[in-house]
Amino acid sequence: MKIHFLRPVTLALFCVSFVTAQPVDDTQLKQVIIFGRHSVRSPVASNSYLNSYSVRPFPVFSVAPGILTDNGATLETILGSYYRLWLTKEGLLTGNDLADAAFVYFRANVLQRTVATAQAFAAGMLPTAGVNVTSYSPMDSDPLFDPVGAGVARLDQQMAIAAVMGRLGGNPQSLASAYAAELALTRSVLFNYPASQTPVPGTPAGTGDVTTIPIDVTAGAPGMPVNLGGLITVANTIDPFVMEYAEGLPASDVGWGQLTVGGVSQTSRFITLAFDLEFRTPYLAGVQSSNLASHVVRSMVQAATGNAMTGALGNPSSKVIMLVASDVNVTGLAGLFHLDWMLPGYQANYCAPGGALVFELRQSQSTGEFIVRASYIAQTLDQLRNRTALTLNTPPAKAPIFIPGCSVRNTTFDCPFQNFVAIAKQEIDPLSADRAH
Repeated sequence: MKIHFLRPVTLALFCVSFVTAQPVDDTQLKQVIIFGRHSVRSPVASNSYLNSYSVRPFPVFSVAPGILTDNGATLETILGSYYRLWLTKEGLLTGNDLADAAFVYFRANVLQRTVATAQAFAAGMLPTAGVNVTSYSPMDSDPLFDPVGAGVARLDQQMAIAAVMGRLGGNPQSLASAYAAELALTRSVLFNYPASQTPVPGTPAGTGDVTTIPIDVTAGAPGMPVNLGGLITVANTIDPFVMEYAEGLPASDVGWGQLTVGGVSQTSRFITLAFDLEFRTPYLAGVQSSNLASHVVRSMVQAATGNAMTGALGNPSSKVIMLVASDVNVTGLAGLFHLDWMLPGYQANYCAPGGALVFELRQSQSTGEFIVRASYIAQTLDQLRNRTALTLNTPPAKAPIFIPGCSVRNTTFDCPFQNFVAIAKQEIDPLSADRAH
């Protein structure tokens, strides 16, 4: 696969040896690309839908389904304030908001919760300056986040089904036994009995049992590349638990008082499983995330060379690029580059509310060489629940990310920029990417 985004003038930049593991970090941050999920929202499914699978009514949030809560906006502003401190310490921001605003680019997907999250983050990072958040109309598909819907990429439905089925040994229902403990916990919470109770009670009359709906892989719908049957129903039903805890609802309203923070995290395995299959499966990651990856890499090349590049975000002087979308988008980009992370209290590769993949373009002050340093940064569930103030001394959780085929053996897993560009050329499907903004 080829990506024709390196001009001769750009190639000259890379005709030097690149950094390996360094005992002393002499790099300077030149640009940061923050690709995050929206903050705390209400459950995306309606209570009438959720209540059909539970013997007790789900808590009612203060906003309509899928909308960013006021608390979610506050939490994102707290997070933006932390980035302000960090990026000022790194010298990328000056502390003069009006001056710094000229060097930032914010873009959000079309949903209310993503646009509002970007606005709240900007209010924390640059509190005295207005920041324009670029977004498409709610009725349109942004090719950056929905390339299939926008017509940039084409999804072969039968290939998608085969790719996912192949990961499951042709037997999707085997997930029911592999995740038996999580299914048992979910059922006990929804039907209000101790998880340790044996034998388990039967299904209450008039209530559906999500744990018995067959798991299958069939043709998907817009926004859902394949339909995973019962797995999607389970994921939708337990989705409120994370939001109940993070929103700060009374403990009696978090899984009706049956879930500790550990139990909330355990049930969320269904969410990461569903998204892993739908967005990290190599074929699906290539189709759904190549366009975004192409724009991210072009933006770094533009910053490194100082030359405007077609398909890059912002302009050559953009120091902070903030992109806000959904967990599925973050999952897909991570899958394309084979990135993994784990933060305290979360499941592996879980996309936390407000959490983000962060790509730092750094330059060695002694050699002039460029590197990419990747990490995943998010508030912990307790930081979200308690609205914990974030400072350089009390930061959000952060995990350095190893970039396969690229990272060197230092503690921050630095990746020579030349190698990062080469990896991108290997992973990005040029038929699923364009150069347009």
